This record gives sequence, structure tokens and C-alpha cells, in this order.
Amino acid sequence: MSKHIFKIFIMLIAVFTILLMPVSVYATDSDDNGDTDERTYAEEPGDSDSGSDLASPNVGNRVTIELNDGNGSMNGALQIVLILAGMSLLPFLLLTITSFTRIIIVLHFTRQALNTQTAPPNMVLIGIALFLTIYIMAPTFTAMYNDAIVPLNNGDIEMAEAFDKGIQPLREYMYPQTEVKDVTTFMGIAKVEDWSGEPDDVPLQVLIPAYVLSELRTAFIIGFLIYIPFLIIDMVVSSVLMSMGMMMLPPTTISMPFKILLFVLADGWNLIIVNLVRTFY
Repeated sequence: MSKHIFKIFIMLIAVFTILLMPVSVYATDSDDNGDTDERTYAEEPGDSDSGSDLASPNVGNRVTIELNDGNGSMNGALQIVLILAGMSLLPFLLLTITSFTRIIIVLHFTRQALNTQTAPPNMVLIGIALFLTIYIMAPTFTAMYNDAIVPLNNGDIEMAEAFDKGIQPLREYMYPQTEVKDVTTFMGIAKVEDWSGEPDDVPLQVLIPAYVLSELRTAFIIGFLIYIPFLIIDMVVSSVLMSMGMMMLPPTTISMPFKILLFVLADGWNLIIVNLVRTFY
């Protein structure tokens, strides 16, 4: 067995060495004269003196920004690059500027209060939080798409104006969920003393951390309220076990079935999820 592992290790080193070797790439020698400095396009590209050639240059494997009557439109390759870059930032945006943070924390507290450890599993909780986030944020995302993306694709507005129009629905969602004292605190840290108290006067770099702080506070308050009835069950079971002399028996082992029974009889998931969603409205 060790010999096979050693052979596999040697093969991996060889493959890695080959990949690190410099490789020269040359253009096609179409006229068989021995030179390799030819380009791979069939015709010469247009120059700056020819508008028709410049509008559609005959160059292979390019990423261009085509202009149409002064309105910029990105071609497919550049759109893919920007989409991939945006997708790398999507998890961080999802965790900070949406309702996902409050929902996942409350669901985690619910599972901890039930003392079921891994039921529901983490993937189930994340899935529930994700779809509830889509449900809550759907009006905001729709407004962002209609106000910014559609006019930008039609060439009616420029990129800077599209950003301002697209961020406005998100600001209208975040500010009502943010406590004024958090905004005031971050305004003071940023040394912005002339804040008029209006939501539109709050810079985005101040609104986002204030919103995250408010979401964490709200989620922990809801989690504390969820813990109270289950804590009472733990105290009752612990007192009963001590009075019976069963001090070596863990109270959580006995209290967990009673917690689940109480949760089922009270339709706990409906109470928690429905009321949690209502906190955003």
C-alpha cells in the first residue's frame, strides 16, 4: 500500500512540475514560410479613421464595449466577467444588507432552545432563511431591477445614475429596520455632525453598519424571548429530579421531549416564522 501511495505522490509531483514549465504559444503559420508572427484574424482590423470598421473590428477573442449613439452597452464577454465578480461578493451582501442575518440567528436560537442539537440540520435552517429572505426582499429587488437595471440596459441612464436609483429601494428597506441611536453612533464615529435626521442624508457607508448592528440586537432580543418558555421547562424538570433524588440524571435528557411536545402543541414553527416575517413590515 505504501508503494502505491509513493507512486501516486511521484506522479503528482511530475504533473505539477509540467504545469509550472513555461509554455510558448505562437500564432498559426498559414503561408508555410516559417514565421510565427501572424495574427489569427482573417482580415485587418479597422482603424480610427474608419467609423464602420471601428464599430465592428474583425479581431478574434476580444472583450469590447460597443457604443451606440452615445449609449454604452456591454458585450456578452464583459457581462460574464462582471457577473462572476458580483457573484463573489453576493454571499457578503446577502449576510449584511438583507433580512438573512436576523432570520438565521433566530432559527439558530430556536434550535438551541429545543436542545435538539442538529435537528433541523444547518442546511435546512440556511435554506429556510434563504427563501424567507427572498420572500421579504422581493419587493425591494423588483424595484431595484425596474428602476435601475432596465433603464440601464435600454441606454436611458448612465451607470452612476443607475447605481443611485438602484440603491434607493435598498435604503428605503434598511432605514426603517435601523435604530436611530445606531445611525447617530456611526455618524459620530464618521465625524458627521450636521445630520438633519432624514434618511436620505445618511451615507451608505454609515447606514450599512448601523443596519447590521440593529439586526443583531433585534435577533438576540427575539432569541431571548424564545428561550424563556423552554428555560422554565428545564427549571421544572430539574426541580422534580432533585426532589426525587435523581441528581445524577441530566435534566436536559428528560426535558427535551417535553420541549418538543410543547413546541408541537403550540405550533411553534408557525408562530416563530410568521411573526419573524412580520417584524420586517
